[in-house]
Amino acid sequence: MPQPTYTQAPKLRCDRRSFLAAALGAAAALPVAAQPPAQRAPISPNPTPRDWSGQQPVQYPDPDIVALDPRFRRYMVSNTVIKRLHTGTLWSEGPAWNGVGRYLVWSDIPNNVQMRWLEEDGHITVFHNPSGYSNGNTFDFEGRQLSCEHGGRRVVRYEPNGTLTVIAEKFEGKRLNSPNDIVVHPDGSIWFTDPTYGINGNYEGFKADKELKEAVYRVDSKTGQMDKLTDEMNGPNGICFSPDYKKVYICDTGTGREIRVYDLDGKTIRNGKRFIQLDVPGTGAPTFADGIRCDVDGNVWGGARPGVQVINPGGERIGMIRLPETCANVCFGGTKRNRLFMAASQSLYVVYVLTSGAHIT
Repeated sequence: MPQPTYTQAPKLRCDRRSFLAAALGAAAALPVAAQPPAQRAPISPNPTPRDWSGQQPVQYPDPDIVALDPRFRRYMVSNTVIKRLHTGTLWSEGPAWNGVGRYLVWSDIPNNVQMRWLEEDGHITVFHNPSGYSNGNTFDFEGRQLSCEHGGRRVVRYEPNGTLTVIAEKFEGKRLNSPNDIVVHPDGSIWFTDPTYGINGNYEGFKADKELKEAVYRVDSKTGQMDKLTDEMNGPNGICFSPDYKKVYICDTGTGREIRVYDLDGKTIRNGKRFIQLDVPGTGAPTFADGIRCDVDGNVWGGARPGVQVINPGGERIGMIRLPETCANVCFGGTKRNRLFMAASQSLYVVYVLTSGAHIT
């Protein structure tokens, strides 16, 4: 009896690559309407729980450095984490980097002191005590520290011999309110904001009556001439220049709750308009930027809930850094100026970024 003949079935490939190819092909064959929509995890404003003492390392990449837009990824270092350098202050403000001394100075306003962090070994000490309840700080082009004092209601400069020079304390015969933040221009002029936060009570200064409308001022370092730039905000706060010094950004933490931008026109400013009005990513809750600094690409980095928010030159928010405390102010520092220092409530934080600060602090 003849034996039946059988056709041998082809050998099936069951390796991983063939399986994935078959699966992808099947998915592509589905009608468009049948394919599941792309899902994106909702963005949370809450920082990832972690041990900020550094005893328990954080897995790279740091989950609290968040790209809200793909354009922010170019500024993210994949193998770095946010570090807490110090805690124990009451209200951290005004970080400023000294490139010659390789140190950061920042204010603890209610405690009436300035603190200093040394890059060489991370050593932290009280730098100035008392500090005049200082808020914002910076360094001029000669390396001298400038500070905004709530207590003295003035702007001062620390000279190399340890003496203080008063830069501004009155305008048209009336006392300033409580100078808040400060920057310097290459022409030597000193620009600062003057809201009333330091005279609203006895916590960050001394309670007093307002003598002047809240405003932004410019002081000519050569002549001492002081000019009002604008008084359209009732809470002028953080201030910074664009990389080319053609624009100035000013935070309004009063009723405007926005960042405004102005064109520089010699010794004056013009064409003021809203740059951005911020909210808390993932919730839509209103917030505002306190202190701001620009990087070399013109992005504005600002202390704003849930930590730091980053806005590109076109006024689009592209990234955020989540912190467990409210961040007031930021600055770029370190040997390469690629470390973002963040003064936040009771602590000082820092993180490496793939950009650098546009100017001295």
